Order: sequence, then structure tokens, then C-alpha cells
Amino acid sequence: MSSVDVLRAALTRAAVAIGAPEDVQPSLERPRDPAHGDWATNLAMTLAKPLGRKPREVADALIAALDAKGAGLAEASVAGPGFINFRLATADLAGGLARVLAAGTSWGHGTGGQGRSANVEFVSANPTGPLHVGHGRQAALGDAIASLLTSQGWKVTREFYYNDAGVQIQNLALSVQARLRELAGEPLAIPEGGYHGEYIKDIAATYRAERADDPRGDDLEAVRAVAVRALRHEQDLDLRAFGVQFDHYFLESSLYTDGKVDATVAALTRSGHTFEDDGALFLRTTAFGDDKDRVMRKRDGTFTYFVPDVAYHVTKFERGFTRAINVQGADHHGTTARVRAGLQALALGVPKGYPEYVLHQMVTVMRGGEEMKISKRAGSYVTVRDLIDEVGRDAVRYFLLMRKGDSQLVFDVDLARSQSEENPVYYIQMAHARLSGIFRVGEVDVASIDGSGVEWSALGEPEERELVKALLDYPDFVAAAADALEPHRVANWLLETARLVHTWYHKHHVLGEPEPVMRARLALARAAQLTLASGLGLLGISAPERM
Repeated sequence: MSSVDVLRAALTRAAVAIGAPEDVQPSLERPRDPAHGDWATNLAMTLAKPLGRKPREVADALIAALDAKGAGLAEASVAGPGFINFRLATADLAGGLARVLAAGTSWGHGTGGQGRSANVEFVSANPTGPLHVGHGRQAALGDAIASLLTSQGWKVTREFYYNDAGVQIQNLALSVQARLRELAGEPLAIPEGGYHGEYIKDIAATYRAERADDPRGDDLEAVRAVAVRALRHEQDLDLRAFGVQFDHYFLESSLYTDGKVDATVAALTRSGHTFEDDGALFLRTTAFGDDKDRVMRKRDGTFTYFVPDVAYHVTKFERGFTRAINVQGADHHGTTARVRAGLQALALGVPKGYPEYVLHQMVTVMRGGEEMKISKRAGSYVTVRDLIDEVGRDAVRYFLLMRKGDSQLVFDVDLARSQSEENPVYYIQMAHARLSGIFRVGEVDVASIDGSGVEWSALGEPEERELVKALLDYPDFVAAAADALEPHRVANWLLETARLVHTWYHKHHVLGEPEPVMRARLALARAAQLTLASGLGLLGISAPERM
């Protein structure tokens, strides 16, 4: 049992002793100012009315009834209108590090998912060009969300949905065909909505090498197949460079070839939630909370975008995913209500909030005080590979995750490249490297640091107490980040905890101190090293031992 659980149990007993109901549930939180103590509660104020007493009187009574020694307390005091601040005895506070050392690399992991299945779909780019920075933000978010859920006991499948059907793929094929005809001596005529990057020339060259019998690209379906194959490979290389791996790839085209789209439209029609108007087929999405009814099949017989999306999410539900989480750009906001409405109209037992959406804003890339807008290879946007080449995978991941997904993000290339305390990912990794250096210089086998024989009361310095509290709070931060699907919480926790590590490292020696102090500080250093490595790992960032 953790020290806070012990304190909460003791506080519950004290509350019952002064007349509170037995089901009372005291809340404890960290005071904003560490000088006020380690924990604080507003229990006296919540009990004042039912007990018919003033809050400060209740607070005094609670403290009097509290078994301070059994709760591991060094001090309990009343503040303001009736808050109670608690300061734990150093040994009871720091003794919690034994749990960190015992858990090792699994510190921070939980069991809330209970082995249930979750599908996290992200990136899901049209195979029409290299991945841009927006896709990179999706990749970082989706991968980190999947890792967070896995750490909390969910069985997670990372899925990439290839949009390999529709107008954009047709424009891709026509763009490659235009380049083929340019190579054959004809004027270049890229279609409206087509693609201009250098990669289109590369695909045209590949096609000519494979299909010498069709130098002009007259076989447009064959051109399309080669282009999609080439760009799927290109995107796979982008993802590999970013360190992202998927468990499953799903082709949009399969929804048509397997009859899933037609079956979904037929089922929606049978449900009685569709109607025809002016030659188009509509779904009554207003019956499920949408602001207006939506077109399913246009007058020309083609389907609107949300129809295959509904069919696709039927397959997710049928595959047994308790949760389906989609990481997408903010421009997909309008599709959320339509897809959910379609799933509800089918009456398959799909939960109302299925799928869940994590929408993100775009990224502005700055270098030398100016916005970067164009990549030579892509022709019109900055690619993920451009950023990785500029600053490295770790910096790209951290910078794309350090803000909440739905906030605008400015990616400062110059800052991300700098080796200074101003660069957050460098600062965090340096903290880990410094901790690792303690063991290397002292020739200490970290496997021998298991918390046994440690005099935890030796960790009484203010900087040590604050670092200990941060490490012990880590599992709650991870669980909350997983529950909210917000990896930026872990990124922020890492930065703040790195600050605590650097402050402690500069103010207090570890090696060469008296034996009880050195053993206790080695245990603290090891616990901090393990926890920083865990947090970095959840974000897909390395934890170097030297820098």
C-alpha cells in the first residue's frame, strides 16, 4: 500500500470517529506550494455542514482523532478556512521508492484496460505523396496513445487505413501519366488537383522501366497500381524512419471489392433511416444528433466520403474492438457525427461514442525565423522525413507531442537542433544521461539497487523530497494521460521531473558520501532513471546513457 493510501485510510477512520458516515471518501491532492506540505485535503469543509460544525473545528477534530504515527505523518496543520496540510515523515515518503525499484521497467503500468481490445487508427494517409508534418503529428500522437493504453492493460492494435480509392487516386494516376507523356516528348499537362512533386517523376521512371510496352501510360489502371504501390512503399520508409510500426493495414478499396459498402448502404436503407430527394440518397443523421441530414449516394451514383467510413467502422466493431480511437486532422471534425450516426442507424449494438476521435491542429515549421513551406521532393509541403533529417527522430517526436493535439503547434527547427537547456527533449535526455553517469563513474551495478538495506530517512533534503514525490506520482500521471488520450501530459511531466533531477544533481553529491546517504541517493537516482526512461519510452523517444 502506498503512503497516500495509508494516509487516506487513516483519515477515513478519523472522520468516522468524529461522526462522519462510514462511506466517507477523503480526497487528497498535492499542495501547489511544496512549503505547505506533501498532501492536502478539504475533508473538513465537506463534513462541516452534515456535522453541524465550523470547518476549522472539524479540521482540529480530525487531526486530534488521526493516528499520526500509523499514517506516517511528521506534521498535520490547519490552513485557511479549513484545509488540512500533511507532511509525511521522510522515511515513509522516500520508502515509496522501494515500489519503483521493485517494479523496474513496469513502473507506471496499470491494469485498467483489463485485457480488452482497442484499435488505434492513425496516419491513414492517401497514398498520393510522402507523409507531411501533419501526418507526423498524427504518427506521434497515435503511437503514444497506443503505448499509453498498452501500459494500462489494453490489448492494442495499431492500424493504418489506406485511402486507395476515389478522386485523389485518380488524380495521382493522371499526374504520373502526364509525366510519362512529358518523357515521350509531349507538353506537360498536370491535371487540376494533380501532384507536382519530384516523386511523381520517379514513379514515371519506374513505370517506364517496368512497362516498356506502354511508354505514354495509356494503361491508366496499370499506372495507378504502380503509383499506389510506390507511394505505399515510400510512406512505409517514412514511418520506419520515424520508428512507427503498424499491426494491421486496411485498404479502402477492399470495402468495395468485398461488397462492404453496398451491404452497409442496403442495411441503412432497410433500417428506415434513409430517404431519396432529387435523385440522391440521404441518411437521417439528424435523428442521431447531427445538425442536418447527409447525402449518402450522390445523383451520379457515387458515394460520399462518410459511407465507406461507416462500412469500415462496422468491420472494427465486428473484429471485436471494444474501443476504436481515430487520430485525425481537425478538418475531419464534420465526419464524426455522420459516422457515429450511421453506426447507430444500423442498430448493431455499437456504443454511442464509437468511434472516439482525437483531432489535431496543423503544424507550422519555423527555421531561421521564417516558415518552412516547401520540400523539393514533395513539391508543396514539409515532409516528416525533412524534419527527421533536420533534427532527428527523438526531437521530432517530442516537439510534436509537447502540446495538446487540438492546439496550434509551432515547430522551431533551430530550437530542436540546439544542445542546450532551452531544448526540452535535450534537457530531459541529459537528465537521464547524468543519472546513468553516476552508476558508470561509480562502477555501480544497477541490478544490485533493489531498495534493500536503504535508510530512507537519509533522503531528507528539500530537493530530494520533491523528486521523490514526482516519481511516486508518475503512475497517476500515466493513467490520467491514457484515460484522456493526451500524451502531452507525459511530455510535460518529463520536463518538470527533469528539472527536479538537474536541481538535485547539481546540489547534492551521490558518490563519496557516507554509506547510508550514498546508498539512499543511489536508490533515488536509480528510481529516477527508471521513471524517466519509462516516460520517454511511452513517447517513443530514446533514453541515452551518454550525451
